[in-house]
Amino acid sequence: MTLNCAIIDDEPLAVELLSGYVRRTPFLNLTGGYNSAVSAIKALREHPVDLLFLDIQMPELSGLEFAKILPKETRIVFTTAFSEYALEGYDIDALGYLLKPISYEKFIKVAQKGLEWFTRVSKLDSFRNDRFMFVKSDYKLVRVSLDDIIYIEGLKDYVRIYLENGDKIMSLMNMKTLEDFLPRPEFLRSHRSFIVHMTKVNLIDRMRFVFGDIYVPISDSYKDSINDVIDRYTLV
Repeated sequence: MTLNCAIIDDEPLAVELLSGYVRRTPFLNLTGGYNSAVSAIKALREHPVDLLFLDIQMPELSGLEFAKILPKETRIVFTTAFSEYALEGYDIDALGYLLKPISYEKFIKVAQKGLEWFTRVSKLDSFRNDRFMFVKSDYKLVRVSLDDIIYIEGLKDYVRIYLENGDKIMSLMNMKTLEDFLPRPEFLRSHRSFIVHMTKVNLIDRMRFVFGDIYVPISDSYKDSINDVIDRYTLV
């Protein structure tokens, strides 16, 4: 597997260094190097990359701001000289974080992590196409059809999957694992604690999905992606 990647850093020498690292790495293909996030917006929206090595502190548009408008399929590796940004970088679900000066040893380690992530996702695609998944519940593996799911609720280290027949399946799993597996935009995160099967939605009331007497909230963090889908099917 070959991963397409790009580099954004306002320091030309940093772009040159990372470009050299990419050329030394057999499974990476460099599609572009940019000295600002603004100059990269059009190219990366039209032709998303798998990995983006992204500086955080840049003029006009910071790496943290730019990360929020990237396509979901792009995984981000933040690069910066300031360690205090590390925690916020992980809040954006970065694949990794490289503190300057960056050695090839550290670079290849995070690149390998990216390769493993995309390899795992590629294997899961076959299950997505077959429209089912297996989840662990009470020491058993339970087959769940994606078409039977109404919504999913996160409960600390567990998730509860609500099915059309009224069954509820509890599994030791985190929400991010499910979010990455389930096809978008059919399944969308509406809240840190909820993923909704959008084709099962029949009623929306005051920024809440209504399933019978259950109300599933839509939080500010996820409302833009939800509204994009809702607007596509709304007649005014």
